[in-house]
Amino acid sequence: MISARHVAPQQPYGTAYEQMLEKVRYDGAYPTREKAEEAVRLVLAGLGRQVTGDERVDLARCLPVEAARVLTAQIPDALPLTGWAFVKDLAARTGASLATTRWDTGSVFSAVASYAGPDLITRIIHQLPSGYALLFGRAELTPATRVTTSTLAKGRAAAPSAA
Repeated sequence: MISARHVAPQQPYGTAYEQMLEKVRYDGAYPTREKAEEAVRLVLAGLGRQVTGDERVDLARCLPVEAARVLTAQIPDALPLTGWAFVKDLAARTGASLATTRWDTGSVFSAVASYAGPDLITRIIHQLPSGYALLFGRAELTPATRVTTSTLAKGRAAAPSAA
């Protein structure tokens, strides 16, 4: 029989992960640390199914070890989801409302961005389909249409003259 004093105590989370959970709890206004951790695990698992390549590796390096494990335990999907489809997929997996899932995603992505920094987040956003910039709290910018002199000439020909 093993006495209780010979059983190793459960390992507490690392300080960096605890700080991440507190940031998510505060930013997301979650009532408990457990609710914040549920959101972190759900959203990071979803993100782990979307991000690939160097961005995935670099993101895992930036995150606390416990968060990186959740991210990297996922097999990336063959076809990444748009930002909105990402939120819908997470909501379907948990049975939560779209609004709650969108809130969870924004709260966790805010913490992820603080660990990863703006350059890596920009690379991740450019790797993924549209919609993720908004989830990371950034403007969703679309490439401008290229304007050529022939386009301008057509526009002038179609415009009524101000005589």
